[in-house]
Amino acid sequence: MKTFHSLLFALILALLSLDPSSGYSPREDERVIREYKREQELNHAKIARDLVHRANWAAVGSLSTNERVKGYPMVNIISIDDSDDSNKSTGHIRFLLTDLDFTGPDWQNDNKVTLLFSDEQTLRCKEGGKDPMEPTCARSMISGQVKKMDPSDKSYQPSLDAYVRRHPAAINWVKAHNFYLCELEISNIFVLDFYGGPHKVSASDYYAVSN
Repeated sequence: MKTFHSLLFALILALLSLDPSSGYSPREDERVIREYKREQELNHAKIARDLVHRANWAAVGSLSTNERVKGYPMVNIISIDDSDDSNKSTGHIRFLLTDLDFTGPDWQNDNKVTLLFSDEQTLRCKEGGKDPMEPTCARSMISGQVKKMDPSDKSYQPSLDAYVRRHPAAINWVKAHNFYLCELEISNIFVLDFYGGPHKVSASDYYAVSN
């Protein structure tokens, strides 16, 4: 509530300081927003990491290989995990895929995908009285390339174990439907967490966030 009052006060001051003949000033709005964001000390990389770690799933977009919608964007839901042995965030987004679903065939034709994470996935926005489309309902769009993990790699089994701890049903997916473990090699991250447009976060800054 305090930050809301400070923003409201700043906006009022900005409006009072305007020359009546000048009318609306987008630049002044931008200045007020910059100052408020500085006050809030928004850490966009940390916000992206938190969104990923708190989410059980992500919306994934790929280029469809299905004959009925070939070349169109296809959206799907995938269960994700980024935990280590202690259930702490690593930032490494891992997920199971199957060729019986949309995303499996799509990534093998073009492995570039984008994953969407939103605060509304854990109902934070609803509980805070925010609409899911409001910029203050934080979201992150993480783009990269799907990489199928090698079962012989030493990181494979710990990653699969962590995934199954979070998604127990995955045991049956692997046995019955030939699911395989993948990881997203991140190439770009956008974070929208306040008014004024999205922010670009580098993969290195994202991974450097400490728990």
